[in-house]
Amino acid sequence: MVTVLRLGHRPGRDPRISTHCALVARAFGAEKLVYTGVKDDDMENSVKRIVGNWGGDFEIHHEKSWRKVVKSFSGISVHLTMYGLPLLKEIGRIREGKDMLVIIGGEKVPMEVYHAVDFNIGVTSQPHSEVAAMAVLLHEYFQGKELGNDFGNAKRKIVPHERGKSFA
Repeated sequence: MVTVLRLGHRPGRDPRISTHCALVARAFGAEKLVYTGVKDDDMENSVKRIVGNWGGDFEIHHEKSWRKVVKSFSGISVHLTMYGLPLLKEIGRIREGKDMLVIIGGEKVPMEVYHAVDFNIGVTSQPHSEVAAMAVLLHEYFQGKELGNDFGNAKRKIVPHERGKSFA
């Protein structure tokens, strides 16, 4: 099981990026997104509507304390940061865990996070988006198999076309 922990959500500034974190987490194989910061019912409901239409069992919920989430998680914890060890050198060790908690920042990440996790991982040592870093990590973790996931109970499904758009 893969859970994503999004740190420090701010509704006035982050609703779109936090929604994208949830959508990418879901599409790339995570089962849950937990976020800290300010509780945002609109953002949660938006994600729940998308899951309702596009299928799957993805969950989203708010937690006041990131520490509680990290301490109570029984599995491998991975903080994504451009300052971390190279993903491709560490992915084998990361895959050894049955469950994975992926931690992605919002506002400035407290130094305590760096010490509370099993791995601080960088997908690159250049500035980049936490959404992109999470997608790359999940893609490597699942070895590309997540790209073929079937989301049960979907009301909408895309029918692939070389050109154009249609739904089943």
